[in-house]
Amino acid sequence: MPDYDYIIVGAGAAGLSLLTRMIRSSSFSDKKILLVDRERKTSNDRTWCFWEKQKGFFEEIVYKKWQSLWFYAPSYSAKNNIYPYEYKLIRGIDFYNYCFDLIQTAPNVEVRYGNADHVISTDTETWIEMEGQKITAAFIFSSIIPGKPKQKPSFHLLQHFKGWVISTEEKNFNATEATLMDFRVPQLNGTTFFYVMPFADNRALVEYTIFSESILAEEVYVQSLNEYIADTLKVKSFRIESEEFGVIPMTDRIFPERTNNLIYIGTAGGNTKPSSGYTFQFIQKHTEKLLSALLQNGAPFISKPVMDKRFHLYDSTLLNILSHHKMEGTEVFTKLFRNNNITDVLQFLDNETTLLQEMRLVTVLPRKLFVRAALQQLL
Repeated sequence: MPDYDYIIVGAGAAGLSLLTRMIRSSSFSDKKILLVDRERKTSNDRTWCFWEKQKGFFEEIVYKKWQSLWFYAPSYSAKNNIYPYEYKLIRGIDFYNYCFDLIQTAPNVEVRYGNADHVISTDTETWIEMEGQKITAAFIFSSIIPGKPKQKPSFHLLQHFKGWVISTEEKNFNATEATLMDFRVPQLNGTTFFYVMPFADNRALVEYTIFSESILAEEVYVQSLNEYIADTLKVKSFRIESEEFGVIPMTDRIFPERTNNLIYIGTAGGNTKPSSGYTFQFIQKHTEKLLSALLQNGAPFISKPVMDKRFHLYDSTLLNILSHHKMEGTEVFTKLFRNNNITDVLQFLDNETTLLQEMRLVTVLPRKLFVRAALQQLL
């Protein structure tokens, strides 16, 4: 008999989303579950932004939401109402506190802190090695990206970002309107934009984001944030309440769904959108499917429908174009947002459009350029 029914490696968005869904489902109350992470989650180290049409699983900890989004570029600017969507923001600390408060109510869940040095699944056994101890499970869900890809990725960009939550003495913001993308900044290091999420008329998250092959020196992020806040937002003075920094892989690498009874989740399971970096909602969809498979079949084995693989081609095509500088990211996103309904674009970025919708959306882009790049990826 294994030591646990399930081991979850990683107390990030994927691991905690999966575990909280298990706890809130009475079907798993008799299962022995172990959560493993390197350290306790006690800081507000990140925010997750996403859009959805209805109240989601984590609705009660949504910190702020907006229905009006600005898109800015040198040649085009517009404010869009995104109904029936709402753009939502969850703070890392609220997410962690919510999940761990729930974990404390579950006597069948154990939490251990330390490194999972090895995560292994063979035809006969599945286990982790932690501090010299072998711990077995029927199934392991791991957020650790496996070392060997199925194939060498054609492209590997990084989305890296630094953000400040700032407060000001004056009323510098409209808390009912957020900035989804602002490209009115120098494009020196790759596709570069800011987004601004106002929490009140004198308080907002301001985030500097770049798509490129490598991260920048710390002083570049700081200088760019200061210049944008002063020159574009016209803020004379401000106080930094908190800050965050992150790096998200943007790659057309195909991530394995599982190895025997080891199931990959989060970015390790391919749940980061390669062309945009959005992850949180893809994690929610994935965990729902895993739990559904567990309940129906007793095993969390799922596979993507063949038709859904076309979204990987779209992402890979864009990475091809951005990596080879065939067209600036500013131009690509400007054409998409200027010539389409924003709700269609959001649906497209969520991988939820039909093939007919997609053909209408991409016709606004240079046909020869994108067809040629798509064929390169297919062949």
